[in-house]
Amino acid sequence: MEAQAQGLLETEPLQGRDEDTVTSADFSNMLSEEEKEELKAELVQLEDEITTLRQVLSAKERHLVEIKQKLGMNLMNELKQNFSKSWHDMQTTTAYKKTHETLSHAGQKATAAFSNVGTAISKKFGDMRYSLKLLHSPFHKYACYEEFSYFQII
Repeated sequence: MEAQAQGLLETEPLQGRDEDTVTSADFSNMLSEEEKEELKAELVQLEDEITTLRQVLSAKERHLVEIKQKLGMNLMNELKQNFSKSWHDMQTTTAYKKTHETLSHAGQKATAAFSNVGTAISKKFGDMRYSLKLLHSPFHKYACYEEFSYFQII
């Protein structure tokens, strides 16, 4: 008996099969004719109220569009404003600030590393240019002889 009573008092929402059972159940034979008439009248009244609310909402939406047009607000301006506000909100978050700081620091280190690599490459090209000048100079034979004899002396 307690299991049945607890089942009637459940506060959980209906699940798929439960909904199918309720919608397929025929409660009309459990209601008196008077109750049926009252429910039909309530149903008609609710449908009328819903229709009225839809009409009021539609009229308010049209009025909103008219006001926005008078103020010069259009979809593009609203999108710009929303984007700007969202971008500002994102930039003020702690996660964004930490990420920005980390990436900025990494960028500075990468810039320094590329600068060092560029300097090293420039120096190597300079050394190569100097070596090529020596190879093409009229004194190349003497320079090589001096270097060769230097190594022999050691």
